[in-house]
Amino acid sequence: MSLKDSLEPIFNKLPAVASPEGHVHFKNKLMWTLGILVLYFALANVPLFGLSSDSIDLFESYRAFFAGASGSLMLLGIGPIVTASIVLQLLVGADVIKLDMSNPSDQAFFQGAQKFMVFVMIILEALPQIAGGYIQPDEALASTLGVGIGVITFIIFIQICIGGLLVLFMDEVVSKWGIGSGVGLFIVAGVSQQIVTGLFNWTTDSSGLPTGLFPKWIYIVQNVGADYLFSGDGITFMLVRGGILALISTVMIFLFVVYVESTRIEIPLAHSAVRGARGKFPVKLIYASVLPMILVRALQANIQMIGLLLSSKGITFLGEFSGSKPINGLMYYLAPIHSPYDWIPSLVRETFTSYGAPVPAIWQIILHVFVDATFLIVGGIVFALFWIETTGMGAKPTAKKIFNSGMQIPGFRRNIGSIEKVMIRYIPKVTVIGGAFIGLLTLVASLLGTLGSTSGTGLLLAVSIVYRLYEDIASEQMMEMHPMVRSFFGQE
Repeated sequence: MSLKDSLEPIFNKLPAVASPEGHVHFKNKLMWTLGILVLYFALANVPLFGLSSDSIDLFESYRAFFAGASGSLMLLGIGPIVTASIVLQLLVGADVIKLDMSNPSDQAFFQGAQKFMVFVMIILEALPQIAGGYIQPDEALASTLGVGIGVITFIIFIQICIGGLLVLFMDEVVSKWGIGSGVGLFIVAGVSQQIVTGLFNWTTDSSGLPTGLFPKWIYIVQNVGADYLFSGDGITFMLVRGGILALISTVMIFLFVVYVESTRIEIPLAHSAVRGARGKFPVKLIYASVLPMILVRALQANIQMIGLLLSSKGITFLGEFSGSKPINGLMYYLAPIHSPYDWIPSLVRETFTSYGAPVPAIWQIILHVFVDATFLIVGGIVFALFWIETTGMGAKPTAKKIFNSGMQIPGFRRNIGSIEKVMIRYIPKVTVIGGAFIGLLTLVASLLGTLGSTSGTGLLLAVSIVYRLYEDIASEQMMEMHPMVRSFFGQE
């Protein structure tokens, strides 16, 4: 008996959200999606019982695209789902696990394996944070309740695991009963919340300036002289600390992603049985979407977590940390760029001086940027290729969908092989170009910074996901009006 045959019965018994027996009407899908969104915001505001205020959030820099909330039931966010996807995509891509993703049986096995891996990753991402002392129990509460610290720690661990499971099943509900995916929905929710906070928050930061953009401008107008603002230092101050650069970057990324999402190659299609019935199959420039960028950043986040945990145990050969930020060693170069404070020498010097750490040399800063650029561009290509193969977007599965819908490419024989040959001309090449391009765009956004410190990756993901969600809604409405279109999308 093969390993697949041994594990398949186990995966089939894993708890799952029931799939709809027939077509779910658009209004119902919209209600399910909005309901899960409201539930996500509610859970993100439920604090972990027994958590000390001295706890450190290991993934603070990655909150925008991990879709979690520090100190709440949503502490892990989509981290376990993304990490499980990374592990499986690498194993399948390297042929360690041999699966034919165009085979429905292998697709079902992959989904079962991914869910099982999520369960494992929930534990593996929660335990190190607790064992490493980053998530700390409230000693005063333990004393008040008359129980040991270990009991409170165990209660916190259980809550984190429950939160991770809730995210998994909420994602399933949206995927099966709603519109789009839960992972994308949660990312948009988290990023949107950060952007609103970045615009209107009156809370002051370490420099004494309000955090929100508009309160910050009001404060500067009231307290900073015009002579300084129009000087060289004042212009730099307004660009970086005043948030103008972040605002320009945010608007630029928004417009650019919308433009790029609409850039596509359209392959003509004609119905084999209905004369005059024609259509087009769009191959977008960002064919694999921007979700592979989550996988790249999640890979970096997990590498940083390993370095941080080793550092907390006194093992510093990979680098030392100040809080959750690496300040030297290999971990410094492997850390993602989040804002101008990570690469502009004067701002880097200011940041490291506040940590009481040696300031990196210019060549070290350049190497840091180069390594992050390599991660994003090369990682974007690799994960984009893995993504289309594991999600049924490759040339062969796409050819099958077109053939089964009764469509064909004019001038070619009506068989799967002919359609596949045409798809092979475009899909792999566009996927590589799109993966590299989205990696480069993420790098630029990260270098410039964004409103609300959402990070370039988070903003890029949110804009792209919203655009795709708009397209999904349009498709759902089209299927409601024209039921025959459902056959092309594999719906009954």
